[in-house]
Amino acid sequence: MHAITYGDSGVLKLEEIDKPVPAEDEVLLKVRAASVNPLDYHFSRHPFMRPIMARVTKVKTLRPGRDVAGQVEAVGKNVTQFKIGDEVFGACNGAFAEYACARESAFAIKPSSVSFEQAASVPVAALTALQGFRDKAHLQPGQKVLINGAAGGVGTFAVQIAKTFGAEVTGVCSTRNVELVRSIGADIVIDYTREDFTSNGKQYDVIFDLVANHSFAEHRRALTRRGIYIGAGMIGLDGSMGQLLMRLIPELVKWRFVSQKSVSLLARLDQKDLDAIGALIGDGRVTPVIDRRYSLSEAPDAVHYLEQGHARGKVIIDVDHGQ
Repeated sequence: MHAITYGDSGVLKLEEIDKPVPAEDEVLLKVRAASVNPLDYHFSRHPFMRPIMARVTKVKTLRPGRDVAGQVEAVGKNVTQFKIGDEVFGACNGAFAEYACARESAFAIKPSSVSFEQAASVPVAALTALQGFRDKAHLQPGQKVLINGAAGGVGTFAVQIAKTFGAEVTGVCSTRNVELVRSIGADIVIDYTREDFTSNGKQYDVIFDLVANHSFAEHRRALTRRGIYIGAGMIGLDGSMGQLLMRLIPELVKWRFVSQKSVSLLARLDQKDLDAIGALIGDGRVTPVIDRRYSLSEAPDAVHYLEQGHARGKVIIDVDHGQ
């Protein structure tokens, strides 16, 4: 089968590799669509991260791509939830390929009204938003939420999911994305090129930060007395690990001595949460925003495009099994 792999110096390349064989508790998926996440370019630029993730996910070789949607091609003998032909979505190792394997618990049934592209956009981005607001912020109706980076992959889900909780949502984005963020439900949109949300005198119960471009003091100023700051951005990985720690450790210490709360966020794969988001998309309360589509052979270009930081919503890899 064709698959994208890591070449020398982290360069992504299309190769012919063996088709995976599902283990007893695994599902083999014929991939129809995948989506790109920041981890895909971070793993290319920072090779030391790949063996760490391989150990965490218990795979022999880490390959690019995690978000996936497709049809069940085969199942292991212990699989009980899915059968051949089922249309599913979820997460796996090596989603940028014609076929991919993962445990059955990594997938959920794709609602019939949801396209493969829409389903593939969900796992990392939508789970980050859902789990951030529900589990970290314990978001309540009427609370004021600010989303810094509202036009990106996670941000476009965050705006819409926060609205399902009944929150008043302010989205922060660039000039060209103001109408997009407003169109997906933001009550207020701030163009960061014209206004700094940390110095306009307004305060929020929750700041959901996907950009990490403000200081501890600035975030505190924009939060209510018992407000919660949720850091979900990966900007710090652009520098060295030492620089990242030198920045984060002092801020973590400072948060311990104030009335507001700071929490970090790393989405976890959860089948029930996949079902919940699938239902939100299926009934129209959440609509995935898809910026660009690339073929499997163009996956390196898709990753490079996302890395530039200008994507509006999700970047999709369409896998053509006719090739």
